[in-house]
Amino acid sequence: MFCVSVGLPKATLTVEPNPVFPGETVTLTCSVESDSIWNYQWYKDRNDNVVSQSGRHTITGDTLTINGATVNEGPYWCQGERDSRPTSSSISDPVTITVNALPVASVSVSSQGLLYSGETVSLQCVIPGYTDWRYYWYKNNQHLPDETSKVIDITIPSTQTGQAGQYRCEGNRVSRPTSSLPSDPVTLTVKALPTALVKIVTPQGLLYPGETVTLRCDISDYTDWTYCWFRDNHHLPIQTRKTITISLPDQAGQYRCDGRRRDRPQKSYRSSALPIIITALPKTTLTIEPNPAFTGEKVTLKCSVRSYSIWSYKWFKDRNDNVVSQSGYSDIGVSHISRADVSDQGQYWCEGNRVSRPTSSQPGDPVTLTVDDYQPKTTLTSDKENIFTGDRVTLSCTVESPGWKFYWYRHRPDSTPVTTTSGYSYTLSWVSVSDGGQYWCRAGRGDPVYYTLYSDPVQINITDQPQPVLSISSQWLNPGDSVTLSCEVDKTSIVWRFSWYRTVPYRAGLPSLSDKSYSLQPLSDNVTSEDSYTQIPAGPTPTGGYVCRAGRGDPVYDTFYSEPQFLWSGDLQPSASLTVNPNTTQHFTSKSLSLICELKGNSTGWRLKRHTETARRSECPSTWRSITESTCTITSLTTWHSGVFWCESGSGENSNAVNITVNDGDVILESPVHPVTEGDSVTLTCTFRHQGTNPKLNTDFYKDGTLIKNETTGEMTIPTVSKSDEGFYKCKSDEGESPESWVTVRDPPGSVVSISLTRLLCGLLVMSPFLLVSIVLTVKCCRARVKSPQHQIPCDDVIEQNESLV
Repeated sequence: MFCVSVGLPKATLTVEPNPVFPGETVTLTCSVESDSIWNYQWYKDRNDNVVSQSGRHTITGDTLTINGATVNEGPYWCQGERDSRPTSSSISDPVTITVNALPVASVSVSSQGLLYSGETVSLQCVIPGYTDWRYYWYKNNQHLPDETSKVIDITIPSTQTGQAGQYRCEGNRVSRPTSSLPSDPVTLTVKALPTALVKIVTPQGLLYPGETVTLRCDISDYTDWTYCWFRDNHHLPIQTRKTITISLPDQAGQYRCDGRRRDRPQKSYRSSALPIIITALPKTTLTIEPNPAFTGEKVTLKCSVRSYSIWSYKWFKDRNDNVVSQSGYSDIGVSHISRADVSDQGQYWCEGNRVSRPTSSQPGDPVTLTVDDYQPKTTLTSDKENIFTGDRVTLSCTVESPGWKFYWYRHRPDSTPVTTTSGYSYTLSWVSVSDGGQYWCRAGRGDPVYYTLYSDPVQINITDQPQPVLSISSQWLNPGDSVTLSCEVDKTSIVWRFSWYRTVPYRAGLPSLSDKSYSLQPLSDNVTSEDSYTQIPAGPTPTGGYVCRAGRGDPVYDTFYSEPQFLWSGDLQPSASLTVNPNTTQHFTSKSLSLICELKGNSTGWRLKRHTETARRSECPSTWRSITESTCTITSLTTWHSGVFWCESGSGENSNAVNITVNDGDVILESPVHPVTEGDSVTLTCTFRHQGTNPKLNTDFYKDGTLIKNETTGEMTIPTVSKSDEGFYKCKSDEGESPESWVTVRDPPGSVVSISLTRLLCGLLVMSPFLLVSIVLTVKCCRARVKSPQHQIPCDDVIEQNESLV
């Protein structure tokens, strides 16, 4: 309660403005009805609550300024005071300051619900109660300085989906209130437009020329569309329906569609392109067999379509309107010309039709049928001219066109075929002589069979498996001399390849002679195309037996092995030596002879070998009366014992060889068994069977058929032997004439001579019919040798005999 003195002047309080808006400045003015000068006191809420100067309250004379009103304030009073009486005025009526809220902006959206990509939407800023606003727009709290209108338009990008941004607005004006509160944000949410899809309704699968195709444009979620169609990105204005029909191949291309409608969304995305791919109609394949054909032959025409099955076929000749045949439904169509004629020649092709897609084919490439107006004839040939038993021969029957079977005849062409082959060749394997004769062939094909004419006959002559003949350039050699082997086969027109072997004692697992007398060890460079082979030894003379064989073709056909031929040396060998007692090459019948194998080093398993002209076995058996460890004694010689003797080890090493001649006459020439050394003395003795009655007869000595000396002692001595003394020697007296013997002179040890190795003693041979050896030796050694005659013994019709001496 206030005590008011009667008659005191009353203070008046005014407020400007009131009501106010938050943040505005309010001015309160206090006045007293008097012309005197007053001071003013301000009160708030209570009349004893004096308002003091502060940051919000500014007191200047009769005014109180309130800065930034935010809520209702008061009540406020004021009172005047002064020094003179009355010293104060009565207090003013209370005044309350009312703060009204600022207007709040809001954003309204022109489109209700979801927005769609590509659409344009209008946003309006609404501030109620006042006008004359200037508008401010914000997107995602970023000011949009270009947007100051109440309504703005927002275009959604066509690719935009999801949230397109948060929008808000606020206003400012000149008069009070000068601003509004900002609106709440409005979020624009965008949904993608529906996407159109082009589908093929019919037909399903591959598309073929001549077909009609139905396309459909599908747009999900909405209806009432008007459709737009595009081919190869060109609009088709007359097509507005959901489905369209196109014809192939003219309207092939890439198709797309989209949709338009009145309601939102008003359009769709355009579909992806659907390519309309045309698959070429399957092509027929025509085969004509046989082609060329011959008059009277059956011809078959086959039509097929590789990719599909069950067709009906038509065949055409020369023109599209010339149907020559047709068939029902099948995988392969077959038509026949039962008996071809020249008039059937021409171009043929075929077409196919079927119920399911594709319903037709395109015609294949034409095939030209040729009809020859004659009956063909076969030609028969053989791959070999000379055929041996055990060999194989291939007959070839040729005819000018393909597709034939071949019929083979023997002895008579009108007989039953010996065989029929699908190929043009017929091979007789492992033939025998009975397979020989005349052969014919002819060819046939088709059903019924059309036959060619018979071929001309080919004569097949089959002879026994050949056995080559091996010869040696010189069978008696000095160490280091080369030797040439020659292998001769009958039918020399054949191209043979030759294999060369050396004999070794029989060993299981090695190729061997048929009687197993020897096994065969291949020589180095065993196979040659030449029929000769030169053996050039690096060490001692390669004594021993040699064999050859010839082969031809692939697989190889081999001849028999040749009979072995032997190479001998009269020189003593490192492993063993053969000596004889008496020490001469010529002996009388009924006398005894000992052959001694003298072993050297570790050589074991030696046996005596003999090479004779006779085919009878000759050994050193008990019937020879005397056999010791290394000696074989013949107690009573006969001419049958003549031959070449040597020793052979179990490993194939050979001793020197000795040519023994047994004479049933009355005179022999005693000469050295081994070669004599140049410079030595040699004595040739003419010995008589009846030496006791006339021991020393007047004797003539001959060299190479020429009388060189007459001796009364029966002996001829050459005190110093030289190379010129080599030759054939014999003696003659009243008792008779001896056989000839060859005397070989070798170089002394260490001498330098024109040839690399010493010469061998070829032996003394008996010039008699039973030993063909001596004849060949005479020819080879006396007439054909150049510097040093060689004594060669023929190798045919001889046998080698093996007998262990231990």
